[in-house]
Amino acid sequence: MDFSSLQKRFSELYPSSGEGLVSAFAPGRVNLIGEHTDYNNGYVLPCAISTGTWLLARKNDDDLLRFASLNFTETVEIPIKNAAEKSRVNWVNYPLGVINQLIAAGLKLSGLDLLFFGNIPNSAGLSSSASIEVVTATLLNHVFGLDINKVDIVKLSQKAENEFIGVNCGIMDQFAVTINQKNHALFLNCRTLGYELVPLKLDGYRIVILNTGKKRQLAESKYNERVAECARAVQYLNTIKPISSLGELTFQEFVGFRHIIPDITIRKRAHHVVSENQRVLDAVNALKNNNLRLFGSLMNASHNSLRYNYEVTGDELDTIVDAARNVDGVLGARMTGAGFGGCAVSIVEEQNVAAFIEKVGERYSRKTGLTPEFYVTETNNGAQIVQD
Repeated sequence: MDFSSLQKRFSELYPSSGEGLVSAFAPGRVNLIGEHTDYNNGYVLPCAISTGTWLLARKNDDDLLRFASLNFTETVEIPIKNAAEKSRVNWVNYPLGVINQLIAAGLKLSGLDLLFFGNIPNSAGLSSSASIEVVTATLLNHVFGLDINKVDIVKLSQKAENEFIGVNCGIMDQFAVTINQKNHALFLNCRTLGYELVPLKLDGYRIVILNTGKKRQLAESKYNERVAECARAVQYLNTIKPISSLGELTFQEFVGFRHIIPDITIRKRAHHVVSENQRVLDAVNALKNNNLRLFGSLMNASHNSLRYNYEVTGDELDTIVDAARNVDGVLGARMTGAGFGGCAVSIVEEQNVAAFIEKVGERYSRKTGLTPEFYVTETNNGAQIVQD
């Protein structure tokens, strides 16, 4: 949908709105490498992508928050004094949670008419929730002159999801959606929140996201299970080295200490996390040296570890990744996100993208009976005001 169509729809929904219209955009994100390391205080390497969430808004004089989305049929109207109360309409709680955080921090807001539109596939692991949170925070920061820096936008957006929505997500998604820059990936230390923008030169290659068509039905329960297993690994390792998270260990240290973990399953979980941290470090060096082939091989190794050590892939992701790896011009492919459905990501030679989509789609459908979707995407800037 083009921007003029969004403006027209806004005028139809809110014909009597007051002050000038403001709009903002926040991208989605894909994690290139570094999976299930964020909640272990490790390293991640996501990038923002071309799909995302648009928000058009205008102040009103009614002290009302009016929510509408072109992606959903429900509209909601809430007195701003009641912003601390959750809505019965689930999607509204993501922007409402951000508004609640701002008010709780003592910042003065007034009524707003809001219209959202997003083209990030739901339940695909491309961070539609962080996108809607961050676009809300970015626009309100501008409209009300709140003078909130980008890192604080990241933190309050994550806090909204943790406390208002009740999802115990890490901080990677909000960071990438807010801070990434085009032609870069975001190298983030989840323990210190130190970050670096790493040049991502894809000369002759494209990022292709492969949606399995399988919703991540087991992801939440298995996520909680893996968090508990990593905590047990830390307990074992604490008998040799005091640590609070697996992200504090180097791979070399883990190799020397792993015999302390008697449970083979727990040892495999820890092995994935610590080795994945090392792969992220190696991947950053590969990008700095413009070595995409090495980067692709690290993506492959990441998926293998997620499949055999962390056991969070599932038949659909393994099938689509195996199919992708067997097409000419593919440097690497791996699952991305929590696992058990959702998406994989691959680096594909640009001239082979059409053949890649055809061959992978045919092989995957034949083996699973599902129809995949493919998104040929680009890196993108983080959230920004589009029009004031």
